[in-house]
Amino acid sequence: MVVWKRLIRFKGEDNKIYNGEPIVSKEDDDVGILAEEGKLEAYIITGDDIFSDSAVVTSDKKLVHRLLGPLAVEQVPIIRCVGLNYMRHIKEAGREPPPYPSLFIKPADCLADYGDVVTVPKLAQDEQCDYEGELTIVIGKDGKNISKEHALSYVAGYAAGDDVSARKWQRDPAYAGGVPQFCFSKGFDKYAPVGPCVVSQATIGDAGNLNLQTIVNGEMRQTTSTNDLIFDIVRLLCFLSQGTTLRKGSLIMTGTPSGVAMGMEKPRWLKDGDTVEVRIEKIGTLKHTIAFE
Repeated sequence: MVVWKRLIRFKGEDNKIYNGEPIVSKEDDDVGILAEEGKLEAYIITGDDIFSDSAVVTSDKKLVHRLLGPLAVEQVPIIRCVGLNYMRHIKEAGREPPPYPSLFIKPADCLADYGDVVTVPKLAQDEQCDYEGELTIVIGKDGKNISKEHALSYVAGYAAGDDVSARKWQRDPAYAGGVPQFCFSKGFDKYAPVGPCVVSQATIGDAGNLNLQTIVNGEMRQTTSTNDLIFDIVRLLCFLSQGTTLRKGSLIMTGTPSGVAMGMEKPRWLKDGDTVEVRIEKIGTLKHTIAFE
């Protein structure tokens, strides 16, 4: 079990990078918003392994000068992503519910920090850049063939994530061929912002009834509860670990609800300069911007 309730990674006023336990006065305080306002402080966490019970939340307090993503690229072996896992999103995509979780992979270099600029490469700029707000699982210890009874013991915590996507390269037969293609279309550098913190499994409790919202330039685009998930956290862990080791530090993005640009009658794709926020109850607000290369 991890020793922290919430984990952040940040730069202090000395420009050094720290792991920390953010200091909040209320359980629903939003770490992302507090950091934006320059009001966030944290207790320093020491130790070589933030997932180990040998890590220590110290009494050394520092002001958060710049909030980063809670995990560095080097700490994340792989990012697993689940497609078609919210019923209403499946309907807007014109698909049928899958019999089992549908998996695709993002490389670790997709990871982006809180407040980062997500750079859209030239081949993915033309009326296709989309957002997907997602509840993201952080694995806290290695596990394989995980049982239902012990599944949640492998979860260090949860964060907000955005599965940024290039829809032409994903779905247009002229680009993807006859079968939708996920890994290339969603695998560009920084196409997986995650944050603003990791909230421990013990602190979250039931992750199956959290409000999730995605906001673009101040406009609400997605709003739903994680109770619309077809495959819940336990089922995902059990299924994905069959014959496969889920490594400590790896992420599982659990799918996106309805409201993506692709599902609109007149899609409102992400444009150069747009700001995206993903807000999840009990976790806080992830924020990033879009810049065309």
